[in-house]
Amino acid sequence: MTEITDRLHQQFTYLNHLVPFKKAHSFTPWLDNLADKRQRKICASLEDAIARSGLKDGMTISFHHAFREGDQVINMVVACLAKLGFHGLTLASSSLMTCNDALIEHIQSGVIRCIYTSGVRGKLADAISNGLMEEPVQIHSHGGRVKLLQEGELNIDVAFLGVPSCDEYGNANGTHGHACCGSLGYAMVDARYAHQVILLTEQLVDYPNLPASIIQDQVDWIVPVEQVGDPAKISVGAARVTSNPRELMIARSAADVIEFSGFFKNGFSIQTGSGAASTACTRFMAERMQRQNIVAKFALGGITGSIVDLHEQGLIETLLDTQCFDRKAAASLGQDPTHVEISTNVYANPAAKAASCDQLDIVILSALEIDLDFNVNVLTGSDGVMRGASGGHCDVAAAANLTIIVAPLLRTRIPTVVKNVTTRVTPGESVDVLVTDHGIAVNPARAEIKQRLLEAHLPVMSIEQLYAKAIELTGEPQPIEFTDRIVGVVRYRDGSVIDVVRQVKASI
Repeated sequence: MTEITDRLHQQFTYLNHLVPFKKAHSFTPWLDNLADKRQRKICASLEDAIARSGLKDGMTISFHHAFREGDQVINMVVACLAKLGFHGLTLASSSLMTCNDALIEHIQSGVIRCIYTSGVRGKLADAISNGLMEEPVQIHSHGGRVKLLQEGELNIDVAFLGVPSCDEYGNANGTHGHACCGSLGYAMVDARYAHQVILLTEQLVDYPNLPASIIQDQVDWIVPVEQVGDPAKISVGAARVTSNPRELMIARSAADVIEFSGFFKNGFSIQTGSGAASTACTRFMAERMQRQNIVAKFALGGITGSIVDLHEQGLIETLLDTQCFDRKAAASLGQDPTHVEISTNVYANPAAKAASCDQLDIVILSALEIDLDFNVNVLTGSDGVMRGASGGHCDVAAAANLTIIVAPLLRTRIPTVVKNVTTRVTPGESVDVLVTDHGIAVNPARAEIKQRLLEAHLPVMSIEQLYAKAIELTGEPQPIEFTDRIVGVVRYRDGSVIDVVRQVKASI
């Protein structure tokens, strides 16, 4: 009898939590009104959207950098937050460019307290390197950023995502509208993990706006604005197209390395980084591929017009695109079903159920410095100041079967090959070949590749010989002086700390 009573008690307790039906639209009141039904997400202003999002002091805001140097959303939003009196915010942008120098005043005033990003450049980077922020900047890779989001260290309260177009429910992409930026691979991740998503859009288009990179059930609020970015400025800075003879010579040598590496065969896969010489390498691949009747299975990562050219010539079957580096790539993504948009989670997250970079045969990457152990610095310059980005460098270097670094031996009489890099971003164990304008060095761990390149009569030498050549031309550089204060923490793709950046000591 007691058992039956207990069961009845449990049943009635459960029923007490149920709510009786009132009317069809009790939970969805916007369905009572046609205007509300279609317009309920659209805000009259950015201030209105911020108020509706519930953003408070100390929370985390995020942005993407698909427009690169043409971005106008980050500065616009942070200036608005400053005007509204917000303080102590964490800014989590997938990267920061020279166009974001305006953030300096908002860090000084306390609007921004902490930064997570893959890179920082310009006057902002210089100020941070000289002690602007109380908390060190957290520098992560593109794949590592997603892992931080998955594990909860980086917790986005409100994502502000600039898109060229979206419909009234928030279906958005980067291929429709006046300001086409192409792939929204970074923004797709923020839309997935942020508690609130605010789209800033130049154009409201008819429903449904498909294909959708950001999907309606991820979007909370929509703000029509005059401009989110200038796509003409995507292909400047690190993503520029080069006509520099030295960079083209290095690119040609890198193509030679690929041809004789043992991985240049039908069905191979490739990625080129954003550096001028690495992107230029694709120009020298077409003739080799045609001559040997080789077709690549796919190209990955940030896609350039040069990669699109190979694709359109039938030399690359599929493009997997997490970021478009120029207008030609953006146009191709919008037209070609074999040019496929992917998120940075699919691209390079080491904690993903499968990352596309793990399928890579060859990757070509740039470097600010590389040392005798093949460690690579892509973050700090020869003066110790932050001026670059981790990006996907360590992600793809770790995953590819052949990682090629391209760099001049000297930059303005400063050696690129050094005893020890100023800042380690990619560990030497992930790097296989260095290509410079003075010769090629192969990691001793890849003796089979060295042998193939020697048999092809390429100018192979040890990295110690390249270092000696650099010192012969420039002399031993003076060591950079730092204080003990840490201004940046460099996170490897798994979240571990691989290095730190210290404040540059002021010259007297």
